[in-house]
Amino acid sequence: MAHDRVSAVATRFGALPTWARVALVYGAARIVTTGLMLLAAAMSPDGSRHGPDPSLVDYVLGWDAQWYWTVAVSGYPDELPVTETGDVAQNAWAFMPVYAHIAQLAGNVLGAGQWWVGALVVTLVAGYLACLALHALLRERLDDDQAMWGVVLLAAGPLGALFQVGYAEALFLLLLLLSLLCVVRRQYRPLYLLVPLMGYTRPGVLAFALFLGLYGLWRLAPARRRALGGPTAWECVHIVALGALATVVGFSWQYIAGAVTGDPGAYLATELSWRRSWTGGGEAGFVPFEGWIQAAGVWSGIWGIPSWLGYAALALLVVGAFAAVLLLPQARRGGGELQLWSIAYLVYLLAVFFPQSSVFRLLFPLAPLACLALAVPRSARVRATTLALCLVGQWGWIYGMYGLGNTFWLIP
Repeated sequence: MAHDRVSAVATRFGALPTWARVALVYGAARIVTTGLMLLAAAMSPDGSRHGPDPSLVDYVLGWDAQWYWTVAVSGYPDELPVTETGDVAQNAWAFMPVYAHIAQLAGNVLGAGQWWVGALVVTLVAGYLACLALHALLRERLDDDQAMWGVVLLAAGPLGALFQVGYAEALFLLLLLLSLLCVVRRQYRPLYLLVPLMGYTRPGVLAFALFLGLYGLWRLAPARRRALGGPTAWECVHIVALGALATVVGFSWQYIAGAVTGDPGAYLATELSWRRSWTGGGEAGFVPFEGWIQAAGVWSGIWGIPSWLGYAALALLVVGAFAAVLLLPQARRGGGELQLWSIAYLVYLLAVFFPQSSVFRLLFPLAPLACLALAVPRSARVRATTLALCLVGQWGWIYGMYGLGNTFWLIP
């Protein structure tokens, strides 16, 4: 009888339109995440950044959400703040304007008059639309059952809390998924709007520029040309033009910050101000790919291991990540585009980022390929285990970054 009831529920669920099934999955995941947040709040110690017994509003406004709020309310400083040592201090120039102002607009339209209300609504809606976009993207390579399971893993994944806090990640992921879907379907015109929106939502559009370059070369490769035919002349024009647009947008924020503040290095100096809290300062300036090497030394000291072991672990991590993207059969089901995006984004992270606790959040744009790879197996046992690990990971991330979060190494 129980099996018959489960089968009947599954049949009714499968008969629903895609938007309704995604809504049910997403809503259930948000209820679970809310419960985990409430539990983390109840267990929050005095030493947490949010103090004992924080509210869910404290979590919505926690950490970087404060900076987006600052951007929406106060804008960007026309004079860079400096520390007592004369270094550029942390400031709003590290945060892009699109999410901050959309959240402000949403709060005003809803009549709440509070930024956090608009931020929560924008994040929740963007997360739901991202799940719809993921389903559409996965359906290009997988069947409906697998695509829906990929949606489950995104909605309830280890970073599921990003769909409920005042961060730009959910909106960026939506724009990214729509952009990847356009590339997969070779519908390039919408990208002329999506690329600038991505670029001014959060950093990462330079990775998309690299992706477009790799994609163009991949389409021109002899093997691809023999299998599917090479790109048309108009496709080549679009790929080159969009790659140039993404590059211009990606570097433009540095020039905007420099023009407003009168300091050409304002943006890079601002970004390095966060790195300085880990390295203790002394940087001559931004050097591509230096951050991970620096971090290997820093984390070796924190963990009390020889520095050579830290560098060896870094090398293994990098090789393993690229090998997984390129060689795993599940990842190769992405058809090439998702693999190329993941390679481009990993190269981008290696070039610009200093890895610390935020590295987990910054891996969020790799969700398209990760969800596809994890959605391929059909075994009920494998799926149940994967979902359980996702929820355990989500609890660990919420409790560590919000429940226990402090200003040193537990930062989402």
